[in-house]
Amino acid sequence: MTKQKNRTAITPTRDEDYSEWYQQVIKSAEMAENAPVRGCMIIKPWGYGIWENIQKFLDNKIKETGHENAYFPLFIPLSFFQKEAAHVDGFAKECAVVTHHRLEEKDGRLVPAGELEEPLVVRPTSETIIGEAFSRWVASYRDLPLLINQWANVVRWEMRPRIFLRTTEFLWQEGHTAHATEEEAIEETLKMLEVYRTVVEDILAIPVIIGEKSPGERFPGAVATYTLEAMMQDRKALQSCTSHYLGQNFSKASNIRFSNKEGDLEYAYTTSWGMTTRLIGSLIMCHGDDDGLRLPPRIAPKHVVIIPVIPKPELETMVLDYAEKLAAELRNCQYEGQSIVVYVDKREKRGGEKNWEWIKKGVPIRIEVGPRDVDSQTVVVARRDESVQEKQSVSVHDLKNQVSSILSEIQQNYFTEAKHYRDSQLYRNIHTFEELKAFFTPKNEEKPEIHGGFVLAKWCGDPATEELLGELKLTIRCVPLEQSRTKGKCVLTGRDATLDVVIAKSY
Repeated sequence: MTKQKNRTAITPTRDEDYSEWYQQVIKSAEMAENAPVRGCMIIKPWGYGIWENIQKFLDNKIKETGHENAYFPLFIPLSFFQKEAAHVDGFAKECAVVTHHRLEEKDGRLVPAGELEEPLVVRPTSETIIGEAFSRWVASYRDLPLLINQWANVVRWEMRPRIFLRTTEFLWQEGHTAHATEEEAIEETLKMLEVYRTVVEDILAIPVIIGEKSPGERFPGAVATYTLEAMMQDRKALQSCTSHYLGQNFSKASNIRFSNKEGDLEYAYTTSWGMTTRLIGSLIMCHGDDDGLRLPPRIAPKHVVIIPVIPKPELETMVLDYAEKLAAELRNCQYEGQSIVVYVDKREKRGGEKNWEWIKKGVPIRIEVGPRDVDSQTVVVARRDESVQEKQSVSVHDLKNQVSSILSEIQQNYFTEAKHYRDSQLYRNIHTFEELKAFFTPKNEEKPEIHGGFVLAKWCGDPATEELLGELKLTIRCVPLEQSRTKGKCVLTGRDATLDVVIAKSY
């Protein structure tokens, strides 16, 4: 007899079609949808609520480290990009350019009419225009360090868009700083990398590998780029953020100079760093299951949803009053120093339908209340980190005492589960290019996505050798900051090598 397959809220499942599963989770959770403009997205309230929480936590951290928020123009003169050759070469193919400023009717159609004297690039990143402002703001060593952040949207013309992961327009923050010494700038770069780590690991419950990008993956124009690399459930890597030490490259291009204590003019040392809405895609692919999204409580727009179960119209008032009283009591409880966010779902839908909607949205705790619960002063509690069939009857008194600890358990469980999976797919036994090629060659042609993982191997450090990975669609994701300091052979060339690197397929 053929074993009957368990029904899931999301079809296809992750094993059947991971890419389509991802799209269906976003749709079912009502997070976002494609916009009429190709490559752009409309972020719906549930998805934007997640982004707002990311903003809140990260913005607090940014301000705690002495930075101030500002805002710079969306449009950047083309001539600004031409000042830094490596930078413009890295972004040229992704730039959207405005060449006209007026529409006129011609032959029954609106056409661009007023050509600009100089084309304007729609912000792909702001190093050049912020550098121009810094060159006016900095005159003396007393003006340094200059620590600025902005929350904004950016545009990078994307050929293969995918919601949250790669879109033509996306949201982010970008920090830009100027310093008197190289040591201060490097310290700043690594400090912000640690800030990002706390957000990704402690808030989003996503384990990461901290490292420096190889020359082939470095930010255009940077001296060094640092990253957090996370593993998704299809074993691909996703870059969670970047923090760049720019040296004096951009300060020389933008003429950011200051008079030092001896009265001599010097170029400042600058940094930039950013984190984007791509994190929401990472959240989905790291924690989601075949029933939908699973949100770590510290990032969830709602912690608890109460679903009233009303079998008869005459019992409605009693059950709703009980639900509202419970909600008020839970809102007085604290989680991570803040009030617990509770929502009573009074919509005129069947209880089962509402229950599945919140499962797919990934809300951490669902509570069902009905007439029997009113009589017994209990509730039925379901946790998103457990099977959807698993429910527990709990007294109202016990729930109030336990709700904060339950949320903490869910948060920790998601991180532990993701880290265990990542560690189980981290391979240290691949030593030659032929072994690397065999490992990343699909063993199942019908489901090539089921093969792969992170390979931790030795590399000689020669940038030219990175081209060898192109045929396998692999990249060096990072050179981990924690190095074994052992000797070995380069996995790409067989030369003597000491550097440990992480190699993987990526988004």
